Amino acid sequence: MNRDDTNGHARVLMVMEGPYPPDRGGGAEAQVRTLTRAMHQRGIHVAVVAPLAEHAPQAELAHVDGVPVFRLRYPRLRLIGGPALWLALARFLYRHRDDFDVWHVHVARQWGVICAWLGPWLGKRVVIKVSGSWDLDRGALSPDSGWRGKLVRRVLMRADAWQAISQRIAATLLSRGVPQARIAAIPNAVDSARFLPPARPSLHPPRFLFIGRLVREKGLPTLLAAFADIAPRHPEATLTIVGTGSQRANLEADVQALGIAERVTFTGHRTDIEDLLAQATIGVLPSRMEGLSNTLLECMASGLPMVASRISGNEDFVHPGENGWLFEVGDRNGLAASLLAAASLDPGQWRAMSESARAAVVRQAGLDGVLNKLVALYDDEPAPVAAAVPNRSV
Repeated sequence: MNRDDTNGHARVLMVMEGPYPPDRGGGAEAQVRTLTRAMHQRGIHVAVVAPLAEHAPQAELAHVDGVPVFRLRYPRLRLIGGPALWLALARFLYRHRDDFDVWHVHVARQWGVICAWLGPWLGKRVVIKVSGSWDLDRGALSPDSGWRGKLVRRVLMRADAWQAISQRIAATLLSRGVPQARIAAIPNAVDSARFLPPARPSLHPPRFLFIGRLVREKGLPTLLAAFADIAPRHPEATLTIVGTGSQRANLEADVQALGIAERVTFTGHRTDIEDLLAQATIGVLPSRMEGLSNTLLECMASGLPMVASRISGNEDFVHPGENGWLFEVGDRNGLAASLLAAASLDPGQWRAMSESARAAVVRQAGLDGVLNKLVALYDDEPAPVAAAVPNRSV
């Protein structure tokens, strides 16, 4: 394998199936940006390839944080747009076969298939990241994917390595036939220097914060109902909901019906996340499904104890009684009990949980540590082994 002459590391192409960077953020896109910025600062040769999608900058070649971004043009027409884009990617990979040693694909879908198919023929190391439940339960890796899915899975299995961002994902990959030696347990990264715990103005009244898309998967109706349940016990507690999505009107109607409109604020899309974290005292993530939420990592890096559902990713970082609380998905009473416990912390308890939250994230998902593991994976060194966990679907 050829190497970048400047530092001896592999030259990396990040493969994004969605717009990059998108106009309103996105978990996978935000993670790629965090990683590529840090890699560029280390002097690692890295670039990004993505579609020239509608909701993204329209330049076919640009630089984001000093990193080259190639955007592939394709006809935005039903039925032919997808296949045309696959051909565009295959053509790009072949034309740039001498420019990169590793293709890191950030979703196990169509572009992952193209890379896994071409990679062995062109002598490229292919790393596929599995980000969550869609890939495992609805896509080609689903146990009920049919004959087409089985054919696609056979191609995907040509990949050299699989990045599992949670222990639950790692266990599920193993159960779906991915060899354990190819599974690397490497979480998403958080820039802990960016999210240093601020000097918060006060710890009371309790100020709960949710950041994410306002969609069904985030479990927000349960959060609003549980917050209404504890509101009489803590009449000064507030809840801030940051983000946009298709469920906003329904959620605003729920707030009115529950009688908590004066206590809940919908901010819409915001870019000043650090300021919002500084004003909060407790992070909340009631999602029904995740891979590993960037919001979880950012909240904990900022020193926020977390109230989170017991799902993939959350259970790797939130340790009940130490840095937060876990409740079962959709359990209104369990969520309300967790919110009540969080709102009742005294300052000493809160500070201990805050310090534990940040320590867990820095230890497990600090940017430098994650990047070191990825670079080793690119260089084909032994990967971190996933811990033994129950084999549960994400």
